[in-house]
Amino acid sequence: MRTNRKAAGRTAAALLTACALALVAGCSGSGGKDSEDKADDGGGGTAAKTPRMKIAMVTHSGEGDTFWDIVQSGAKVAAAKDNVQFLYAANKEGKEQAQLIQSYIDQDVDGLVVSLAKPEAVKAVLAKATAAGIPVVTINSGAEFSEPFGALSHIGQDEAIAGEAVGEELNKRGKKKALCVIHEQGNVSLEGRCAGVKKTFEGTVENLNVEGTNMPATTSSIEAKLQSGKDIDAVVTLGAPFAAASVKAKESAGSGAEINTFDLNEDVVKQLKAKEIGFAVDQQPYLQGYLAVDELWLNKNNGNVIGGGKPVLTGPALVTEKDVPALEKFTARGTR
Repeated sequence: MRTNRKAAGRTAAALLTACALALVAGCSGSGGKDSEDKADDGGGGTAAKTPRMKIAMVTHSGEGDTFWDIVQSGAKVAAAKDNVQFLYAANKEGKEQAQLIQSYIDQDVDGLVVSLAKPEAVKAVLAKATAAGIPVVTINSGAEFSEPFGALSHIGQDEAIAGEAVGEELNKRGKKKALCVIHEQGNVSLEGRCAGVKKTFEGTVENLNVEGTNMPATTSSIEAKLQSGKDIDAVVTLGAPFAAASVKAKESAGSGAEINTFDLNEDVVKQLKAKEIGFAVDQQPYLQGYLAVDELWLNKNNGNVIGGGKPVLTGPALVTEKDVPALEKFTARGTR
């Protein structure tokens, strides 16, 4: 697994900070074999003795997007450790996200975790949250908007850096024309990924917008593009579920294009093992959920801000079939 150095450094610093302070606060009272067994489930331990908190997460997840299941897995483990009641809601439309955030403000939550895929739609309501004294951590999307919107910090990957890493990998593989599949129009992070690919890829990149919540339609759109564009030798999808759709579209179109994807899940690991996918970009969604909840707990109970207010990078790391043996058990339990 090849990890961007800047991303690895910032992630390591964040993890060390979180783990060290968690130990100081006494949030995990077990060790030895029992502790190892709990760790095999993705984390855990004895709940913190700090006052009960209520933390809500609102994301732009569309129906069936397994990425956000992994984010929630991390958040729930941190919540159990930190004596936190964790609430979750999602909607792919910015207006509805804003309404969900407002509903949690009305419930007087102790902290908010928000993705900024469509930042302008939630700007006003986040201002209400900070004005009400509710701390906000942003994750996954819209890192450049996090600080201006008053968030403590942003946890995720730099989408431009991730896209650039993909472009460089495509160059190494000798690709000449890539199709970048955007499954949600208007999502600033997805657009940033494709822009990053274009920046470093020495070939040509064509963007294809698809209806991500309609997988049959998505598959048909990719198939049609591969049939009409026989010179396309690489497909880059921006989410794990769309890799499978592209594999199916490739077969139907009789295309020789290599399928590559952002994000990781159990199916992608199986596809890497079967060599149906060339590589995947892992931004470690488990960490995004875990660290976001942990940061709000640390801020409440120890005045900490992970990363000093700067973005905390959880990726990118490029994963190939060589990494499958080390990843299979983690993806099978839903933590990678």
